[in-house]
Amino acid sequence: NMATSSNYWEDLRKQARQLENELDLKLVSFSKLCTSYSSSSNWDQQKRDIRSDSGSTQDNVLIAMTTELEQLLANLTAVNDKMAEYTNTPGVSSHNAALMHTLQRHRDILQDYTHEFHKTKSNFFSLREREDLLGSVHRDIDSSGVNNRKTELFLKEHEHLRNIAMATKENITFQRGMLKSIQTRVTTLANRFPAINSLIQKINLRKRRDSLILGGVIGVCTILLLLYTFH
Repeated sequence: NMATSSNYWEDLRKQARQLENELDLKLVSFSKLCTSYSSSSNWDQQKRDIRSDSGSTQDNVLIAMTTELEQLLANLTAVNDKMAEYTNTPGVSSHNAALMHTLQRHRDILQDYTHEFHKTKSNFFSLREREDLLGSVHRDIDSSGVNNRKTELFLKEHEHLRNIAMATKENITFQRGMLKSIQTRVTTLANRFPAINSLIQKINLRKRRDSLILGGVIGVCTILLLLYTFH
């Protein structure tokens, strides 16, 4: 009957107003959070790292609000559809100006809220994508800087060890020349004075010992160079 039909219409209007009021409040909060998110885009690198490692609480809140607003908009759309169906119900005049005007007003409110939501949501995801990109760029720059410093230190140390090795090589070459010259002279003396043979043997023993020591130094330098090369 008409009374029941009228009550149904008023119930739909009541549901629509409740959803619209809830949407209005939550859209304001959503917009404020997104504005706060935008103002935080100038964080320093340490805060970016914290956000990247542990996740942002602000991100989680905004994503939760996005889901909630989408559900509220879907509910309000469903109510509007029921109101439109009501105006087409037999016995309800489609020319009832008051009903059509009310339905159109609720449709306009739904359209405005939907537009505002999608605009704010788009800004939020754009800001988050930009922040993630900036954080990634800063981490790459810092990582590159660390690698460059490590490379510079390695090259300096490598050059230092190479200079030691070259100096050791030159020293060995010089000592070999001296030993060869001494050996030649001693051999000449030994040919003239057989009693010097024992002295020659002692000199040969010392020469072998010096060679072993120098060889050990070369080996240590070589190992150090290999360690720094493959570190």
